[in-house]
Amino acid sequence: MQFSESWLRIFVNPSLSSDELSHLLTMAGLEVEAMRPVAAAFDKVVVAQVLTKDKHPDADRLNVLTVDVAQAEPLTIVCGAANVAVGMKAPCALVGAKLPPGADGKNFEIRQAKVRGIASFGMMCSAKELGLAEESSGLLELASDAAVGQSIREHLDLDDQLITLKLTPNRCDCLSLQGIAREVAALTSAHLQPVPSATFKPTGTRSIKVGISTSVCPRYSGRVISGVNARAATPDWMVQRLQRCGLRSVSALVDVTNYVLLEMGQPLHAFDLNKLHGDIEVRFARAGENLELLNGQVVALQEDMLVIADAERPVALAGVMGGADSAVDEATTDIFLESAHFLPAAIVGKSRRLGVNSDSAYRFERGVDFAATCAALDRATQLILDICGGEAGPVTEVQGELPSRHPVRLRAARVQRVLGVTLATDEIARILSSLGMALQQSGNDFVVTPPSYRFDIEIEEDLIEEVARVYGYENILPAPIRANMRMLPLVEAERSLVKLRQTMVLRDYQETINYAFVETAWERDLCGNPAPVALKNPIASQMSVMRSSLLGGLLATLRTNLARKQPRVRLFEIGGCFRAEAGSYTQQDRLAGLAYGGACDEQWGVSARAVDFFDAKADVEALFAPRSLTFQATEHPASHPGRSARILLDGLAIGWMGELHPQWQQQYDLPQAVLWFEVDLAALTQGEVPRPGAVSRLPLVRRDIAVVVDEHVTVQSLLEAMQGCKVPFVVGINLFDLYRGHGVAQGRKSLAFRVLLQDTEKTLGDSEIEQSIAGLLDVLQKNGAQIRGES
Repeated sequence: MQFSESWLRIFVNPSLSSDELSHLLTMAGLEVEAMRPVAAAFDKVVVAQVLTKDKHPDADRLNVLTVDVAQAEPLTIVCGAANVAVGMKAPCALVGAKLPPGADGKNFEIRQAKVRGIASFGMMCSAKELGLAEESSGLLELASDAAVGQSIREHLDLDDQLITLKLTPNRCDCLSLQGIAREVAALTSAHLQPVPSATFKPTGTRSIKVGISTSVCPRYSGRVISGVNARAATPDWMVQRLQRCGLRSVSALVDVTNYVLLEMGQPLHAFDLNKLHGDIEVRFARAGENLELLNGQVVALQEDMLVIADAERPVALAGVMGGADSAVDEATTDIFLESAHFLPAAIVGKSRRLGVNSDSAYRFERGVDFAATCAALDRATQLILDICGGEAGPVTEVQGELPSRHPVRLRAARVQRVLGVTLATDEIARILSSLGMALQQSGNDFVVTPPSYRFDIEIEEDLIEEVARVYGYENILPAPIRANMRMLPLVEAERSLVKLRQTMVLRDYQETINYAFVETAWERDLCGNPAPVALKNPIASQMSVMRSSLLGGLLATLRTNLARKQPRVRLFEIGGCFRAEAGSYTQQDRLAGLAYGGACDEQWGVSARAVDFFDAKADVEALFAPRSLTFQATEHPASHPGRSARILLDGLAIGWMGELHPQWQQQYDLPQAVLWFEVDLAALTQGEVPRPGAVSRLPLVRRDIAVVVDEHVTVQSLLEAMQGCKVPFVVGINLFDLYRGHGVAQGRKSLAFRVLLQDTEKTLGDSEIEQSIAGLLDVLQKNGAQIRGES
């Protein structure tokens, strides 16, 4: 809402500068979005009266004027304005005056000069030359009662500021000068000057009956004003205030309704009485009814739209805009002036549906003071009588069940707890009373009844906010934190997400965060999930389902990096995955990683090679260390059929890893292979507490075992068999060589295992070593292995 500061100061005038007032309003929750002066800076421009006017002897379009500027002698000024006339009053820039910048951006300074041989001691000014209008056709003509010699800035109140508030929807009470003044008075304790009371007495007898057929209009007031002069000129002071609030002057009758709207926040409407047929009824529209609005738009009324109707047809769209058929014009002599209250629920959305913007709808949608309906009607009536004349009739009022203002309980202790400051109950009472709230105090508690213009006070927290606003947010200083601090116990068997992130970063991965909303195609292609959890109201068409895997988001981030010429990418993400199972939804947190490009950054010390399955496998094992994992070759929809594995921990499946399927690699336009893995976060966060064991001072004994097995026999199965038989003295078994080729039959492979043996108490003898190795060989033979070199 835009308003004039000088108009506001008529109601409340605190000893604050414009900037201080702006800051005060913003800190109180009424954000000042903009503040600008009414006019650009200039000086030495005064009210002047033209005394004589003579044609310039050497220029047909110039006149030589003598003008009175309240100095010892009149000034001689050469002027070319077409509308200059003897006796008129207009602005005059004296010698030395600096006018607002012109097109070149520089201030224009008035000097004594000769114009076609005649000395000119100033310049008569137009509105454009003073920066008050973009275009003008002549001198700015001033009122006949303007004081000659008075500064034009003072006469036209050009030191005024235009303030624009960016109000939140709940502060409908501040959509008027009166409402803003109430706030400023409460914030500064300055005296609040009320809106002038009406002094007229109704002398007319004409009236109109009003009927209300719906509860959404709990109050409707109106009166007939007869014998008005619709051609009367709107006073300059009213035109100025309307213009500075962003409204143009239309006619005196319309201007008065707009003026009271801005002043008191109550929308009003004036009907031409002679265009109405019969009495007035407030009702909902009927099927097939149409209405031409004041803006010329013809709307097809719907049955949920509230209208004001006469005996024949709708004449206004209630709370939004009047109808063109009953509008006042220059021929109007009698009017019916309406002031009503409509519930917000009946008005909200209607103007938006019809594409109609109106100040009335903007206010009624948010809530209008139902107690001020008649006061606004009287105020507008007084202004119309003063400007247009006429005779006012009695008020016709129909009233139903008005909105209730339920008392709200406020505890002083709760105020202190929420705000963190100690406020005396007297101070709380003063603040709430200054906001127009009725109080009943019981000890340190209050029962507060909001005023009729406050629709936003419903719960205790609303009142606490009001106390904070008026007390001043800047006065609520942060207090030092005081708490009993103690070290929290750390569960050794649990690993924090911070540790997991550190491990991934040390493995050269970077964390990314993606939306949990993904494309349906990702779920179908990468997860084999034909029925993902669908969103009822997705934020975008490509984010219509919930993810059941983190892989899709990682691939999208990879493509973003590749588009920016990143040759080597390592990404990981920790987040929730969602599935629909047996009529319910489940969420499981997971950690996923993705590796693309070279195994190492390009450098001289390591030969360049692409990352492979075993690099990713090493990263997964590092995550779970010191716990041991097993990997089981199993197909996955997202992985290459021969390069996919299920990850097992203590025999339980906890995740997947593999190389991205060539089909998806091609579909997502990825030049190289992508390695990925995804594991359950719960399995990762559960760790094993290291248990100390005996440390032997005796040397390790190494023996190598080479066997030949069929291609389908996995190394993992042999390692598990050897470790599971608990052969004495064996402390480590590792595969160190895999061979296929000459000397090994087709369909077979040679495996070489390193076996470490040790005793903590004595040096092992040859017989003990051979016995242990024989036990391992026996296990290998039982699992289909043949000792290398045996036929």
